[in-house]
Amino acid sequence: MLIHQTRFTAIDFESAGAARGMNDSPVQIGLATWSVNHGHQNPFVSYLYTDQPIHWSAQKVHGISSAELTDAPSLLSLWPEIKTGLSGAIIVAHGKGTEKRFLRAFPGHGFGPWIDTLHLSRAAWPELSSHSLGALCEARNLTETIQSLVPSKNWHDALFDSVASLVVLADLIETFQLAAEPVETLLHPDTSAWHRLRRP
Repeated sequence: MLIHQTRFTAIDFESAGAARGMNDSPVQIGLATWSVNHGHQNPFVSYLYTDQPIHWSAQKVHGISSAELTDAPSLLSLWPEIKTGLSGAIIVAHGKGTEKRFLRAFPGHGFGPWIDTLHLSRAAWPELSSHSLGALCEARNLTETIQSLVPSKNWHDALFDSVASLVVLADLIETFQLAAEPVETLLHPDTSAWHRLRRP
């Protein structure tokens, strides 16, 4: 399948953080869809119930308090929304490890393949000093676009970060004129130049 024929769905979780020896737990999920032909669609965000306290270091990052999780649904109860968003899509995340780990709540879900915009951006722009999502979007002048798509939200909101990953992906596809290329072009980026630049 070619890139311009593909639906991409980004996912992001914000978490409770974990004290040593404890498992982490998601407290917010965001999903958003983008394609070359149809643009940005189907934003979805929800707080998530957790029975563990939010660690102070995590709350300092995302600002989510336990009070905001009162009456929030469980991750498992959102299966219909998650299945609708991710089924048949290429999944996008910036540093996909956390997202893949929390989706293990649904064994055998079959979602994928995955595109990691962290690895893609390192391959595309290896000279940048930071490839964190916020720093990358500032360097590429993308922040205003994200803010227009997700007004009244900011970094470390799960929907804002999901849309940001898609805006990065769209920017990369346009910059390198990849729309007519096979989607496999995005799955295994060559980050060797980025690694070479960081050798002592």
